[in-house]
Amino acid sequence: MKRLWTLLIALISMLALPATALAADGPAIDTGDTSFIIVSAALVFLMTPGLALFYGGMVRKKNVLSTTMHSFIIMALASIQWVLIGFTLSFGPDQGGFIGALNWLGLNGVGIDPNADYAATIPFIVFMAFQMMFAIITPALITGSIAERMRFPAFLVFIVLWMTFVYDPLAHWVWGVGGFLRNMGALDFAGGTVVHISSGVSGLVAALVLGKRKGYGKESMAPHQIPLTVLGAGLLWFGWFGFNAGSALGANGLAGIAFVTTNTSAAVAALSWMFVEWLHRGKPTLLGAASGAVAGLVAITPGAGFVTPLASLFIGLVGGALCYFAVSVLKGKLGYDDALDAFGCHGVGGMWGALATGIFATKTINPAGADGLFYGNAAQLGIQAVGVVVTIALAAVATFIILKVVGVFTKLRATAEEEEVGLDLSMHGEEAYPDFLGNGFIPSIVSTKQVSVNAATSGQSTL
Repeated sequence: MKRLWTLLIALISMLALPATALAADGPAIDTGDTSFIIVSAALVFLMTPGLALFYGGMVRKKNVLSTTMHSFIIMALASIQWVLIGFTLSFGPDQGGFIGALNWLGLNGVGIDPNADYAATIPFIVFMAFQMMFAIITPALITGSIAERMRFPAFLVFIVLWMTFVYDPLAHWVWGVGGFLRNMGALDFAGGTVVHISSGVSGLVAALVLGKRKGYGKESMAPHQIPLTVLGAGLLWFGWFGFNAGSALGANGLAGIAFVTTNTSAAVAALSWMFVEWLHRGKPTLLGAASGAVAGLVAITPGAGFVTPLASLFIGLVGGALCYFAVSVLKGKLGYDDALDAFGCHGVGGMWGALATGIFATKTINPAGADGLFYGNAAQLGIQAVGVVVTIALAAVATFIILKVVGVFTKLRATAEEEEVGLDLSMHGEEAYPDFLGNGFIPSIVSTKQVSVNAATSGQSTL
């Protein structure tokens, strides 16, 4: 009996040997890389509250809470969608170059071990979390175009459908192993097409479908609190280092390059926008400088890990001026109401950045990338152009269809009365800056009609 137990223990020990050897030979987790990506993910997460402040300061005071609510609630919605289905659709095993399989539904099989295809030195779950932050901020960018007029119930449904049918497929096309744009050679280091062009174009389509805000072009719709917007811009600039440098997926030299190109482009674009505005309007504005910085951050995103710091200087210089033209000239000539210029900054800036990557990319910076036009490979510019066109087509068509489908089941747009009172009260029953009327304070639960009556009585509260 004793011999039998000895033999059994020996057999178990032998069976354990291959597993031990496999673990020793397999990919090892780099704690430095892992720490860097976790911190980068947190920085990218901070960008969405920063965006809430950036957008919130630019709307009228009666809509600041509803605008902020858009970004904040997306942080919850997008997180759940990503865990349940978004990640596997975006990065799951390829299905014909167009979508990921459902192998990782609900994060099944996404654990603490590295993944050779996506995360060779960090836990796969950390890669998932980093990518989740991109999935959060992208639909939030769209809300700048639909601010002050979209009903909240329709907004919730639209965001979930947009993530599932626009963001997830596009992320797979560009970043997923086997994605057809990736196989074609399209370069997008941190989201020029996946994040910025998709959200900017979708925002423009949504603005056109919803129509102009009540009183647009006839009454003042100036930002109610520019310091809030500048604070948001600062948080975006800060978080963008995680956005771009973190996309190197390691604490390495490439992350350092992306950090420097990101800051350089943002800095020169802030100056570019400011000086162009100064020449055009006669005065430089703080809002313009903040907007220019964001435009520069957008423009460098697709090429942050593919171009030199000197090239990023030119990309930001053109990006700031180009986005100013889109916001201050093009929008006025075409007459669309892109409330907070999501298309003008993110759509136009993303297109320029994607094409500029095809011009300035060099394998001396990133051997895993490609040389661009200036380095003897004119074909790369054509590939980038294809990526831009494909992204525009998907975002425009799918967004239009989604909005029309949602509109069948619930109204997309607030009524004229709801817009007049403001979406803070009409949609959410609360105010950012409560007023005192007569002898009574307006409680947060008052109805739209009650507020209208109170305003009309000029001092006599009906409550």
